[in-house]
Amino acid sequence: MPRATKSVVHGMGGGPIQGVGIGLRTPHYGVIQHDKPPVPWFEVLIDNYLGKGGSPLTHLEQVCRDYPVTFHGVGMSLGSTDPLNMDYLKRLKQLVERFEPACVSDHLCWISVGGHYAHDLLPLPYVKQVVDHVAERIQRVQDFIGRRILVENVSSYLTYRPSVMEEWEFLCRVVGAADCDILLDINNIYVSARNHGFDPMDYLRAVPVARVREFHLAGYEDQGEYLLDTHGSVVHAPVWALYRKALAHFGPVPTLIEWDNNIPAFGVLQAEAAKAGAIMDEVCCRAA
Repeated sequence: MPRATKSVVHGMGGGPIQGVGIGLRTPHYGVIQHDKPPVPWFEVLIDNYLGKGGSPLTHLEQVCRDYPVTFHGVGMSLGSTDPLNMDYLKRLKQLVERFEPACVSDHLCWISVGGHYAHDLLPLPYVKQVVDHVAERIQRVQDFIGRRILVENVSSYLTYRPSVMEEWEFLCRVVGAADCDILLDINNIYVSARNHGFDPMDYLRAVPVARVREFHLAGYEDQGEYLLDTHGSVVHAPVWALYRKALAHFGPVPTLIEWDNNIPAFGVLQAEAAKAGAIMDEVCCRAA
């Protein structure tokens, strides 16, 4: 049964997040710091701030004084057979303790092999051995940084012959075994559904409501034979439609407008966030 009240995720320093946030991007530092736009929260691509100092951390400090933030990363490589990168995790832990974000998240995928990084979010075989492997690594990350993390479903363009379960079953088994939470990317579900021919509603219905702490919305490109997840455009109509269904099922989960390529003027992101906020209010008020 959907929740009627707004979902709130708490951060100890920056405060709780709710409503629709925007990804913090370098071209928008000036607008954010000068105009103080009415954005509920910002998501920080934390891999860009893991250096020992400099202007990125200065800007992050300024943003954190005015807004709640979440940390979103791409460097944990939770599904890899490489050892966990403890240098990466140590630097991440320092920033978590310093800025106390509302959430810390990364992706349910692998990005490295033999110490070499692919710079892409690669899907995993959906088998029990990988469930156990990834869950154990997530538990170690959580123990080390001292908090529960969120794992995000990735968009995919291939499957593995040994897989014996659907992606959503794999996700549910991992988060149950690791006792972590979910960042549910609605765009990624739609892209993968189109690429692999499954019903995205099967995905939504299978995911445990209590585990979902955040949604992502983004744009894709239609390449004809497949959809390419680019995070470089406005949210497409089918993803908006799936977002409505997700809100009806999960309630008003904090939502992020994610835009990583061809970054537009800040006002474009605000308009997308306003659209998502209006949909959230409409769907969740009607459910209430």
